[in-house]
Amino acid sequence: MKYVELGVGNKWLVRTEIELEDGTEREEKGIVGPIIFHSFYFRIWIGKWVIIMDSKEGVKRMKKTKTAIKMIVGITSMDYKVMSE
Repeated sequence: MKYVELGVGNKWLVRTEIELEDGTEREEKGIVGPIIFHSFYFRIWIGKWVIIMDSKEGVKRMKKTKTAIKMIVGITSMDYKVMSE
């Protein structure tokens, strides 16, 4: 999956986070294509709690180990390789 985000609290105002097949993540400044829309989300992270409102998965609350303050809007993109199979 790929996450294209706009908001405060990340390293860059606009960034793309890419989940690799081995489970690791890579983040890059700006928007990295191709973008194959999957869902839209809004995320609020206060302390160790994150509230996520996602157009496909609804509302979720998660507890993280890292402490942060973030307000993010983003889109989830399907992996191009998954779509081509």
